[in-house]
Amino acid sequence: MDYSSEESLDISDSEVDEYEEKIYLELKRGDVRVKHADMYRCPFCAGKKKQDYHYKELLQHAIGIGSSNRGGKVKANHRALARFLKNDLVDAAGPSQNPISIGQEPPRKPKNEEQFVWPWAGILANIPIEKRKDGRYVGESGNRIKEQLSRFNPLKVNPIWGHSGHSGYAIVEFRKDWTGFKDAMAFENHFEAEHYGKKDWDRRRKYHQHRSDLYGWVARADDYHSRDPFGNHLRKNGDLKTVSDISNEEYRKTGKLVANLANEIEVKNKHLLDLECKYTQTSMSLEKMIEEHDKLQFQHNKEIEKLQQQASEHSRKVILENGKLKAELQNKRKELHVRSKQLDKLVAQTDSERKMLDDERRKNSMINSSLQKATDEQKLADKSVLRLLEEQKRERMANNEKILQLERQLDAKQKLELEIEQLKGNLQVMQHMGNEDMDSKKKIDEMKEDLEAKIEEMDYMQTLNQDLIIKERLSNDELQEARKELIMGLKETLGGRALIGIKRMGELDEKPFREACKQKFAKDEADIKAAMLCSEWQENLKNPDWHPFKVIINDGKEKEILKEDDEKLQGLKNELGDDVYQAVIKALLELNEYNPSGRYIIAELWNFKEGRKATMKEVVQFLIRNWKNLKRKR
Repeated sequence: MDYSSEESLDISDSEVDEYEEKIYLELKRGDVRVKHADMYRCPFCAGKKKQDYHYKELLQHAIGIGSSNRGGKVKANHRALARFLKNDLVDAAGPSQNPISIGQEPPRKPKNEEQFVWPWAGILANIPIEKRKDGRYVGESGNRIKEQLSRFNPLKVNPIWGHSGHSGYAIVEFRKDWTGFKDAMAFENHFEAEHYGKKDWDRRRKYHQHRSDLYGWVARADDYHSRDPFGNHLRKNGDLKTVSDISNEEYRKTGKLVANLANEIEVKNKHLLDLECKYTQTSMSLEKMIEEHDKLQFQHNKEIEKLQQQASEHSRKVILENGKLKAELQNKRKELHVRSKQLDKLVAQTDSERKMLDDERRKNSMINSSLQKATDEQKLADKSVLRLLEEQKRERMANNEKILQLERQLDAKQKLELEIEQLKGNLQVMQHMGNEDMDSKKKIDEMKEDLEAKIEEMDYMQTLNQDLIIKERLSNDELQEARKELIMGLKETLGGRALIGIKRMGELDEKPFREACKQKFAKDEADIKAAMLCSEWQENLKNPDWHPFKVIINDGKEKEILKEDDEKLQGLKNELGDDVYQAVIKALLELNEYNPSGRYIIAELWNFKEGRKATMKEVVQFLIRNWKNLKRKR
């Protein structure tokens, strides 16, 4: 039967159900053929491109068009087809073509359409519990019970707790699909087979039987409305539904999904036709362009061949000319080579060459004399440096000897003081004892004599100590004078990139000021502004009235530290940044350490490698190394 011609004679919505029944009977009698070998065909879409379907694809096609906004006959035809496929061809399609849900086929339906708690839930009763000292009951955890029920694939086990603790009940949650329902029914069947189901639990409660085994069943409507501890949990977390309700709900969702997919497929097909038309037009225009391109390419190749012939002819002529020119050039080179040899012989004998050689000799003699003078001056400088180094070495050894002597005298003085105090104490003890015998008096007289001798020795030691202190001060002054002479006389020698050099303590570094001014001012103005600011803050550092330090007591000693909240310093930090602030603080700390009274810049011998004041020993060693290097170079 051809149904394509009947679509023009549509029917009203009220006649759809009657027409659907008529088509369904025709399909059932076999008047309309659906199955062809192993594939299925839609008898109402004969003119479509796709003819062969699998069972599930044809069912989705029928459901989608049957729930779409098509004409009345089209919807009735496809609804009848979907009904026929579900009711009459479901066995022939096999279990893999079941259209009820995306997952597995639902298990057997219970009789009388029982209402179950949804999502599927099981109830465990008679869970062992114990009473604690505080009167509350405790029992096994949900995870422990879940492990025991692992063969039923539970998602979660929730023990039911009340005001007195564990109630002895637990809710077992299963998955929401048909596999979960199958696991729930297997759970219930297991307990029923062991005579620990719902009826057995009710009989135990009725006759007050005491059994320690677990009871279990699937939650239904009576459990949902129960006043037992688990009833409230079921009402909060679930609903009551029959298996048919769940199947119909999934069927409706699947029908809507299929309808939406069918509409999308039609839209995609239309779009595909549009693309095919565009592709045809584009391919035709492309063929024309290719033909034109071939013509142009043919003409271009002809022109290129002509140009290549012309170029090859021109190249042949150029090569011939180059060969001639190269031969002439070789002849010229040979002639020039011969003439240059002759000129070299003649030039050596000319008077002008002799004059030039005499001038060179005079210049060399002058250079040699100036080098000799420089060498003599360097020798004199080396002698003066060596003499100065020897003097420094002798003074350092003398000072070390004086320090050792002072230490020895101090030890002797302390020892004498201790002996004097011991003698005084012994003498007082002997006097207080009050013994008037001759031996005691003799001992007292001897102790007095020893005490007077020790006091005289003590006075001599103090006098000698004072003399040595005066000599040590004079030696220290001489060392300071020598240090000043080194700073004044060797500024050039100890400058540059040397490890030991002269550092101006308290002098501001201008680089941070330049970097800060480049960010705030124009390029031409930045250097001038940086120099002005650096000079201004150098004057501030010299000002004795500005003293941003405070005194603290540390280990019983007074110590000056910087005031971090000083207004001037904070204003500088906010205006020019942290780098300038740190440069000012560094110069301020150097002035406060090396020249706190004068507050002006002083030069100091400095160890740049370790960032500290250089000792006289380090300076002397550095000068000796430089002197040896100069001596090796000469």
